[in-house]
Amino acid sequence: MNWSNGIRQIHRWLSILFTLTVVANFVAMALGKPPIWLVYSPLPFIFLLLFTGLYMFALPYARRRQIRP
Repeated sequence: MNWSNGIRQIHRWLSILFTLTVVANFVAMALGKPPIWLVYSPLPFIFLLLFTGLYMFALPYARRRQIRP
């Protein structure tokens, strides 16, 4: 497995974890005031998604630049 496939797989799993934490946030808010750690729990996942997403966005442009002489 190369770096691109690994980053893509990590991005997929991070998106699942992020979605689960957001759903847990909404459920906790429906039941009352959620604990502060639960409110901020999606933040690490969204930042990691940002970095992996930007990497995957820039990858085709970087490859195109390497191919051109």
